[in-house]
Amino acid sequence: MSQPATPLGDAASVPAIDELPGGLSAGIESILMVIDEPISATALAQVFEVGEERVTAALIGLRAQYDGGDTQRGFELRELAGGWRIFSRSEFAPFVSRFVIDGQTARLTQAALETLAVIAYRQPVSRGRIAAIRGVNVDSVVRTLLTRGLIHEAPDEGESGATLYQTTSYFLERLGLGSVSELPLLSPHLPGVGDIDEFDVDLP
Repeated sequence: MSQPATPLGDAASVPAIDELPGGLSAGIESILMVIDEPISATALAQVFEVGEERVTAALIGLRAQYDGGDTQRGFELRELAGGWRIFSRSEFAPFVSRFVIDGQTARLTQAALETLAVIAYRQPVSRGRIAAIRGVNVDSVVRTLLTRGLIHEAPDEGESGATLYQTTSYFLERLGLGSVSELPLLSPHLPGVGDIDEFDVDLP
């Protein structure tokens, strides 16, 4: 009589990380490829059942490898917010931005890009404030950005109970940014946006 298959994730079915090609460093990379937020060395140590010091050393080694001279990659490993995560390099931001704007489907309209810029730099911001800055009705554009997952409703309400909007983690991910503080000044590149000085602000 055949024995039942070992359940996925059962400790008996998981080989020691050192038995696999590439060892711990390759294993860490496999996790870094699928996370959507920074992961701590402690969490990685638990996954691979090794010491935290060894994980930290492997992470530092990977970061140095990605930054290495002629073999520098288009991405980098950053330590932030108590964890580690892979990001695209800032020098390639123009190309990443072009990809995000063009996308794999319909491209964002100029109106959508301008509205997204207002939200990114003034968030959290109400629909009325966005309309006042742009000088036009933005209802349909806001709905488009919500559908694309680039913005979402903020948890807090504005004055008079107005709904506030802010960018999403997906927006940052598509731009290869860790936070909105890494956004460049966009005012020189957005002709036609009303109240353009609104964009020249100190980001949090």
